[in-house]
Amino acid sequence: MARSGFTKNMWLEALTAEGLAFRAAAGEADLAAPVPSCPGWTVTNLVHHTGSIYRYVTAHVVRAVTTDPEKRLLAFMEEPLAEDLLAWWDEAFGRLSQTLEVLEEDMPAWNWAPQAKRAVFWDRRMAHETAIHRWDAQMAIGRGEPIEARLAADGVAEVLDTWLPAGRRRAPASVTGLAALDATDIEQNWVIRLRGEGIALLDTDTIFDDDEHRPTVTASGPASDLDLALWGRVGLDVLDVAGDENTLEALRVG
Repeated sequence: MARSGFTKNMWLEALTAEGLAFRAAAGEADLAAPVPSCPGWTVTNLVHHTGSIYRYVTAHVVRAVTTDPEKRLLAFMEEPLAEDLLAWWDEAFGRLSQTLEVLEEDMPAWNWAPQAKRAVFWDRRMAHETAIHRWDAQMAIGRGEPIEARLAADGVAEVLDTWLPAGRRRAPASVTGLAALDATDIEQNWVIRLRGEGIALLDTDTIFDDDEHRPTVTASGPASDLDLALWGRVGLDVLDVAGDENTLEALRVG
């Protein structure tokens, strides 16, 4: 099982870089333009969505408690559009970045996943939230750039160790099988066992090549393509896939 080796500072550096790239693309785009990777959305929807998430996280992460926040994400999403949407996004992104920067990574903080309830969860989560939506914003102007390989590999790991164990998957939780993913540009790989609602990440340094661990499906490609495919931003056809694609579909969260 791949270990990303990311630290708080690395996630925050990624958040800054991806946020600046998102803002550049959104600023260049027509706010009424469609976002091809998010059917039914315009750039306005995308900017409001990301800014609302930033405001939500900023509001609850500073509480230093592990209980659910009283004001839910949906309440932020349903707030009226700002008159100057990009200036509103700038403020939301700036406040989020400043807040995460000063928080101790081990400070208690609620999250929705079967992960330690620590503030550092949100450093990672916001870096990946922003990277995926940066790609969406760039697609609206026809210039989607790959996610940096190491960050994308950690994005794959986040899907597997956080989203899927939390039950946040797109496909019905009835698929069983073994999937092997290989990021060819960064030499990281993952083996995942699906047991209906259950999921287990296997340690590739200790499993053996026998019938029990023979993959139902294998998928390989650049880390960015793997990450974007798991998030439903690109088709599985961008990957080199062998075996049962239904098992691979069961790993997708977007």
